[in-house]
Amino acid sequence: MTRRLDGKVALVTGGARGIGYATAQAFAREWARVVIADLNVAGAQDAAASLGEQAMGLGVDVADPASVTAMIEAIIARFGRIDILFNNAGIGANTPFLETRLEDWNRILGVNLTGAFMVAQGCAREMVRVGEGGKIVNIASLSGQRGANGRAAYGSAKAGLELLTKVMAVELAPYRINVNNLAPGAIETDIAKVMHDEATRAAYGRLIPMTRYGTPEEIADAAVFLCSDEARYVHGHTLNVDGGFREAGLMFKPDAAMQRAG
Repeated sequence: MTRRLDGKVALVTGGARGIGYATAQAFAREWARVVIADLNVAGAQDAAASLGEQAMGLGVDVADPASVTAMIEAIIARFGRIDILFNNAGIGANTPFLETRLEDWNRILGVNLTGAFMVAQGCAREMVRVGEGGKIVNIASLSGQRGANGRAAYGSAKAGLELLTKVMAVELAPYRINVNNLAPGAIETDIAKVMHDEATRAAYGRLIPMTRYGTPEEIADAAVFLCSDEARYVHGHTLNVDGGFREAGLMFKPDAAMQRAG
């Protein structure tokens, strides 16, 4: 146990399950005081209770400015500060471009981009107020980096978040606030277990050099690094945790490659 986040107050949005909860657990193991915020209030409170007395569970709708403000006020009332933001809350969809309705487009951008902006802005203002710097990690996605079927709204929101992160990194650097992205690839979450059929899994298996899904814990480990002092000079960066998916080109199995070389 390294205590890399000892004494820090860390907010994890969308923390009731999946990547968010795994990250909250990892932060707590590093001795952070963790706030789990989620649209699922009972889930957030149960998740926080599992981490001990130093954790706090809150309800939040990141697409609602009043809800975001109330969340931040509750954190300040309890802990007096926010040192780390893991900006993870989001919703997904897999709808063809020609079938994407405007209301669905607005809802996805409202949560995944506008919501992330409002939470980050509110937390950054508190970090500036306290004057001791901070860490912000936004959750981007491969879908914001590469074209994919059904990702018109979701991919656009995540691409926007990558650019927003760069702007935040430039403007918040004078306040010693590090801002970075994490871009997960295919991760074995509860949602993936339900939504990804055999054809989807086979497609990912062909495209990922490591030939497997990642785990929420592997994303959490990367988040701990970016939020620790070890990453103090990592700034404005997008760290892909995707088994090599983004960087891979044409791939053959070793035996096929040998035959072609011969």
